[in-house]
Amino acid sequence: MGAEARLNELKLELPPLPKPGGVYRPVLQMGNLLYFSGHGPLRPDQTYITGKVGGDLTLEQAKAAARVTGLTILASVREYLGNLDRIVRMVKLLGMVNAVPDFQQHPSVINGCSELFRDLFGENGVGVRSAVGMGSLPGNIAVEIEGVFEIRD
Repeated sequence: MGAEARLNELKLELPPLPKPGGVYRPVLQMGNLLYFSGHGPLRPDQTYITGKVGGDLTLEQAKAAARVTGLTILASVREYLGNLDRIVRMVKLLGMVNAVPDFQQHPSVINGCSELFRDLFGENGVGVRSAVGMGSLPGNIAVEIEGVFEIRD
């Protein structure tokens, strides 16, 4: 089953495309690699999930924000590719968590995105990954995630 069919089966809706917050491309293709810039947790109403994890947000709320970020990434990638079925596999994710200094569960937060990609692409949705804490993120968003997919023509 392809990613588009799986998206429908899971009853997942992609949010509207985020507006670029600077001078960059949301998605850039180099050969069969598709790089996506840092995305945040954009809700359907075009607002972001904000706050510091371990202070304003619980681990569960932050993990949900990472899942929303994954959906936002997929919206940008689908806009570029025309179809998520062109994704072969997840290559790499970098997850940045807006957290209080003593928060230590950054990987658990970014699992929200990683689990989404695994649910959509199977084991090919699991790539290499880093999850780090940040003192702040743009607009006080809860998480920011960037990465690389392998794609087919």
